[in-house]
Amino acid sequence: MYWHDKSVARNFVVPDDVQDLAFRMQARCLPVDHAYALSRAITGVLPWLESEPDAGIHLIHVAESGNGWYRPADSEGALLQLSRRTRLRLRLPKARLDDARALTGHRLDVGGHEMTVGAATVRPLSAQTTLFSRHVIVETVQTESEFVTHYVAELERLGIQVRKLLCGRQSSFAFPTQRVLVRSLMLADLKPEESVLLQQRGLGPGRGIGCGLFIPHKGIKPVTTDDDD
Repeated sequence: MYWHDKSVARNFVVPDDVQDLAFRMQARCLPVDHAYALSRAITGVLPWLESEPDAGIHLIHVAESGNGWYRPADSEGALLQLSRRTRLRLRLPKARLDDARALTGHRLDVGGHEMTVGAATVRPLSAQTTLFSRHVIVETVQTESEFVTHYVAELERLGIQVRKLLCGRQSSFAFPTQRVLVRSLMLADLKPEESVLLQQRGLGPGRGIGCGLFIPHKGIKPVTTDDDD
């Protein structure tokens, strides 16, 4: 944990050059560990996502998937039970929003489970000063302290001053040839422009598998679900 008490807030207009596109979707359930399967399914329809540096795929979370800091420990083969309010979200540069709408109407196979993609709504980024990423890649075998030190340095290279930072326990994704190690990460007391920059740029590799993507959070308390209308 890295904590320095100094709150900063002021009026700020959020730029629209990077936004989220939230798709309605129909699916009864998905694997808890669906990073690889979801990425392959979406890039099969939108192959340009893999080479678009400002694009990312948010993984799907519901209340049953854990409190946001970590996935269930016994997640192999476990399923997320989805509601009608669950959304599939992509983070995209403004110029790619219309291209991504081509996903609407497709039936995707996500780890053996069918997902039908519906209409999409644009969601702007937030100027909220507390941000949360459920999955930030652990690039090497690192202790928690080494992980924090590494990403504090990465944030400072982006021009973001770290005032409050907290990471969660380590978990992993299963890929065909390896396991990808990840930790959750929360930052608070960001300046609004720092908050937007971090949402635009992300942190670390793996945006196409849901890693390093930040979402706004109302405070230092458990995260439950992304579901919204």
